[in-house]
Amino acid sequence: MAKGTLYIISAPSGAGKSSLIQALFKTQPAYDMQVSISHTTREKRPGEVEGEHYYFVSVDEFKQLIKQDAFLEYAEVFGNYYGTSRPRIERVLSQGIDVFLDIDWQGARQIREKMPNSRSIFILPPSKDELARRLQGRGQDSDEIIAKRMDKAVQEISHYAEYNYLIINDDFDLALHDLKAIIRTERLLLERQKQRNEALISKLLAD
Repeated sequence: MAKGTLYIISAPSGAGKSSLIQALFKTQPAYDMQVSISHTTREKRPGEVEGEHYYFVSVDEFKQLIKQDAFLEYAEVFGNYYGTSRPRIERVLSQGIDVFLDIDWQGARQIREKMPNSRSIFILPPSKDELARRLQGRGQDSDEIIAKRMDKAVQEISHYAEYNYLIINDDFDLALHDLKAIIRTERLLLERQKQRNEALISKLLAD
């Protein structure tokens, strides 16, 4: 069976990364792709479901998993740990299912070191003005916080060249088309096609 591909998707806040992933999953068969679910030590919030939003574990459990080298990447954010389980990812990939991981450039760098066959996609906004407009349009943050997010965005964008693919999210439908095209291209690579169509190729080559 052909293995699935691990897709690492990164973008500055406001570039539309989460919206693109959600739209992708609404238009693609659910049986051949999944979004990666992280482990976390933070408390479960109302409405969150174990195994759907996160895998909720204690700090001791998380640290034990670190000792076992069970994470592709992990980080501590505001006193809580978050991590991507290597065994879970590898198990899903072995079933021929593509996995999508929404993560920042630092986590992406850790994962590429451990899984060099992963493919990475960076999503850019069409301009700084448009990025600021999108952040303001959320109506969630003060001007001070938006200014900090914009400064952080510049830092994140500076790492775009570390990725395999670059999408400019100016027109959302076009950006979604580009994302689908990347996935289609990867699935048509010779090695994956050989694995998926081994029986057919053998018959075609038979005397």
